[in-house]
Amino acid sequence: MTTLTAVRGDLTEQAVDAIVNAANEWMLGGGGVDGAIHRAAGPELVEACRAVPEVRPGVRCPTGEARLTEGFALPARFVIHTVGPRYVMKEHAALLASAFRASLTLAADHPEIRVVAFPAISCGVFGYPVAEAARIAVRVARERAWDLDEIRFVLFGAAELAAFEAALGSRR
Repeated sequence: MTTLTAVRGDLTEQAVDAIVNAANEWMLGGGGVDGAIHRAAGPELVEACRAVPEVRPGVRCPTGEARLTEGFALPARFVIHTVGPRYVMKEHAALLASAFRASLTLAADHPEIRVVAFPAISCGVFGYPVAEAARIAVRVARERAWDLDEIRFVLFGAAELAAFEAALGSRR
């Protein structure tokens, strides 16, 4: 059975099998979590991301999908890149659920990944309310047996941690 946890901390310092990057569609780094992961992983990460084929011009990972690279200088062996929606997008809840689901599916499809750590996807500049995002993330994590040992939500701030702890405490 997969253990679900929420901790306060820095995602780039998690010694897990895979961390999830709240990426943008071109996967070449940016601000927030994405920028922090790229800085911590080193220049090899951007080169690995450039090697991911574009599905259309400028897009390597469409919103709601996920891609896998090595973690390079990170303590995590792999980075799962996913693109969450902007809160103003149509179907934002379905797209956010899809981003979590695609990331977990990718992790579960790789037997060497047993522990995966997530940030609060879409809750930064994309404007998603943290409590709503936490409920979606936890619902997706509970929707099936993922064949993982742990799904860890790593939150930078106390308010984000409280939102994820509340979602984990709820059975809705």
